[in-house]
Amino acid sequence: MAFVTGLFLIDAPASALNNLGSIPGEREDNTVGVKMISTKAGNFPYVSAQAFRYWLRTTLERRVPEWKASPIFREEKIAYTDANPIRYWDDDLFGYMRAPGKSDTAKKSREQLSMLDEATPVKDTITRASPFRVSTLVSIAPVNPTSDFGVMSRHEGNPVPHEHQFYRATLKGLFSLDLWACGTFSYLNRTGFRNLDDERLNLIRDYPGAEHLEAEKSYRLPKQERLTRVKALFSGMAQLEGGAKQTLHYTDVSPALVIFAVTDGGNHIFHHTVGANRTGQPEIKTDALHEALRVFADGIRSPVYVGWVKGYLDEARAAFEQFVAEHNANVDANGLPRIELSHPREAFLSFVVACDTHPDWLD
Repeated sequence: MAFVTGLFLIDAPASALNNLGSIPGEREDNTVGVKMISTKAGNFPYVSAQAFRYWLRTTLERRVPEWKASPIFREEKIAYTDANPIRYWDDDLFGYMRAPGKSDTAKKSREQLSMLDEATPVKDTITRASPFRVSTLVSIAPVNPTSDFGVMSRHEGNPVPHEHQFYRATLKGLFSLDLWACGTFSYLNRTGFRNLDDERLNLIRDYPGAEHLEAEKSYRLPKQERLTRVKALFSGMAQLEGGAKQTLHYTDVSPALVIFAVTDGGNHIFHHTVGANRTGQPEIKTDALHEALRVFADGIRSPVYVGWVKGYLDEARAAFEQFVAEHNANVDANGLPRIELSHPREAFLSFVVACDTHPDWLD
């Protein structure tokens, strides 16, 4: 099975991209703090994986015209998507959990909300683990957040004070997409593995070109349909936008640097290739990258795509360009994968184009 395995850096020069709400005990009751991991080494600001997935799903809906987003339904105390991966691409790639309502309150609320009539009926509890996985985005070095004090004074009477935290950091995140799982849905009657109930089984049996993997108790969409969904996902990654406090801190959350490749297995081979140097600045550890490419050469199916924005760490980029030139000059002799260096958006789009010539990646 093949995975798209990668990491990315977000340059956050003065940002508060994911917040935790009011901080008890601060001098102002409405002080808003940023999310942080506290360790003996210091505080590491972070963005939750849930927040990043929200950014990506929203970007896909806004910026990728062909993307088919699943509708969201709300009952009294719960909300869920349609949980129909056959029809909706984000149910396929981002997963879901849905169960039939059993309480009187749930039944009553469904009767009151006519929009639920549009939902695909659900007969049994169904779940789908997301083929697209992302880590928490964590600062590569410890940072003490800054507290910014302000007032609302455009009214008659005393000003209203307010305060919030922000930070200057480089956030690192990991991502992985299980290509085999994309467009492949199990009906195995086992907790956590049942993607399809009887209603959805009927839908996929009628889907033109769908393949029945009887030994695995799964159905699979046609390969071209699966490729289309994967390509759309990475078209969205190429245009990523989002983040909290944008009216005050306007941070570009599109990756300033990204490294990824198609690999055998889901272990992350690039995790330790990027970190912080002694001054807390981002550093690509070329020795670690060379080792990863050498050790895992037989399990890397694509070029190694590296996207690096010019203007971001230019001195380090110049040294990396020299490393790439020396590496690529010896790939044939050493049996190593090539490195393709470009802008992050171009790197994602190069992969999208390569998908058309490598449908075998989804086997």
